[in-house]
Amino acid sequence: MTQIGFLKRLRSYNIFRLLIIVFVSCGLLIFINFFTIKILSATRAYVNGESHYSKAQKDAVRHLITYMYTEDPKEWQLFSEELKVPMGDGAARVALLSNNVSDETIKKYFRAGRNSEDDLDNLIWLFRNFKDVPFLAKAIGEWEEGDKMIKELLDFGNEINRSESVSNMDTEVKQKILLQLSIISNKLTVNERNFSNTIGEGTRTIKDVLIIINILFILVIISSVSFYHSIMVKRLVASKKEVQIKNDNLIMLNSELDNFVYSVSHDLRSPITSLKGLIELAKLEDDFEKINYYLMLMSQSLNRQDQFIRDIIDYSKNKRIETRVKTVSLSKLIEETISLHNYNRNAEKIVITKDILVDEIQSDSLRLKIIMNNLLSNAIKYVDESKDEMKIAIRTYNLGVFHKIEIEDNGIGIQEEYKDRIFNMFFVVNSNKGSGLGLYIVQETLKKLNGNISVISQNNVGSKFIVTIPNLYLYEN
Repeated sequence: MTQIGFLKRLRSYNIFRLLIIVFVSCGLLIFINFFTIKILSATRAYVNGESHYSKAQKDAVRHLITYMYTEDPKEWQLFSEELKVPMGDGAARVALLSNNVSDETIKKYFRAGRNSEDDLDNLIWLFRNFKDVPFLAKAIGEWEEGDKMIKELLDFGNEINRSESVSNMDTEVKQKILLQLSIISNKLTVNERNFSNTIGEGTRTIKDVLIIINILFILVIISSVSFYHSIMVKRLVASKKEVQIKNDNLIMLNSELDNFVYSVSHDLRSPITSLKGLIELAKLEDDFEKINYYLMLMSQSLNRQDQFIRDIIDYSKNKRIETRVKTVSLSKLIEETISLHNYNRNAEKIVITKDILVDEIQSDSLRLKIIMNNLLSNAIKYVDESKDEMKIAIRTYNLGVFHKIEIEDNGIGIQEEYKDRIFNMFFVVNSNKGSGLGLYIVQETLKKLNGNISVISQNNVGSKFIVTIPNLYLYEN
């Protein structure tokens, strides 16, 4: 088998395995987010059920007090009817815990609790599958305590109803009864509030866990790419072919692998598109404020995740790949970088000028591409659309023992209070335009080149980023 044939088979084999990892991860992300939406919908149904439970309990107390003063049979009937709501929910809880009651019977109990017909299946599903999860177990405990107080309220009402003449009770006795009713009602109010708060905390935790899971899947995919990169390099090193051919092929393979990493970053956007579709579908199901709030958070998280994927790949490359010095044409590198952004928003409206006083330098081409790509991307993203002409000027020159690269724009500029923080990891002025990694990666990449970066900027006037690299490159471990 020829060396080229071996490389093709090796590359195809690893690409196939990587694609499997990517597609499986995308499928799992879609499943997890669909599953999370179902859980959030069910928890929302429990919160709605609690509101019916609470209102019915308070109305029942009001009717019982009225009955005590008027002995009107209608008030007693209304008291009994309202109390059937929390009692229905309580019967559903007991039935769900027994595991021996049919779904139809449980639904009948939930209907008595005035729960929506559309929510019944979700109420049963969440209880049965997650009753031992801490936040739901705690909420069920509060529910049980509330049912005990509802039973106490019913017994109290029956005792009043059995009295020979409620209206003839003296004032002191009535005051004691009112005090007891107030105590029970207040305890129930606290209990019902605890139930809602517990469910709310649980849904917020679910949202946080979803974000962490999304990030973990991305890190797994990136790690797998790095891992297989290492395998391919080791196999090439182990090859018994001629040293020169082996080295040439290794360089070619590394270059192809870098292109593949970029390709994978685009493939990773497919679950984002799918998840956005799920979000829109969920919004069409029911116009519930809380579920729409969580869906909005998921959408914003996914938009930031898309930028984060691209930034973290650059960050990973800078950290794990050794520095390789060779002759680099700055004019060619700048043209290639500009072409990458031809289809960005406003790119076709921007006038880009180049003043290349220094072209070929000795440096690391990969890291220079990362630096130029991030700086040009920022210059395009932060243009000032209110100006008649949007401009970007790129200049390269020598100054003493240093190469200088300047990228100047007439964009929106940087506010004075932000200038000292723009190179910090994850610092963003506008979260819709970046992940907060771009300038941090530029700074970290320049450290590998023994260089540095500075900025001159005026708000609403524009910015100039100045990159400085030693022209006698000294490798730094």
